[in-house]
Amino acid sequence: MSENVAKKDDVEKIKVNEAKWSKPLMAAGWTAMPSVIIEKQEALGLDALDMNIVLHLSHYWWTPDNLPHPSVERIAKAVGVKPRTIQKRIKALHELGIIEREERRHTRFGSDTNKYGFKGLIEKATPFAKEKIAEIAERQKAKTDRLNRKKPKLTVVAGGAS
Repeated sequence: MSENVAKKDDVEKIKVNEAKWSKPLMAAGWTAMPSVIIEKQEALGLDALDMNIVLHLSHYWWTPDNLPHPSVERIAKAVGVKPRTIQKRIKALHELGIIEREERRHTRFGSDTNKYGFKGLIEKATPFAKEKIAEIAERQKAKTDRLNRKKPKLTVVAGGAS
């Protein structure tokens, strides 16, 4: 039963997103990105180009066990910079522990595109997510407390007029 509820919730979320973005845009594909990463990008040490790279990489991450592996050239073209710029920024993101790179060398002379992981970004963003969850819970509790204070306390009086 809970699986059906989850599917119904997913359908409702898609409908809401279609209402916001339009059906054709949503039908063409979409990417999920935790809001806390967007909200805390500066605190995470990510500038605008870094965020664009992370977002572009996440666009290719469809399942947990199949890490994204677009080419540097593809990212550079999509972002509008030179491939060397992407290489330098990915190296910096790797050194910061934000993304992991897995080189895929086939021969001494050739290689396939790197695979990229987000464990570091997830670990660095988790404390911010926990703070946000606590803030949301605190706001919800304050709202509930406010509503409970506003409810009149009625009592039943026994007996009546004769």
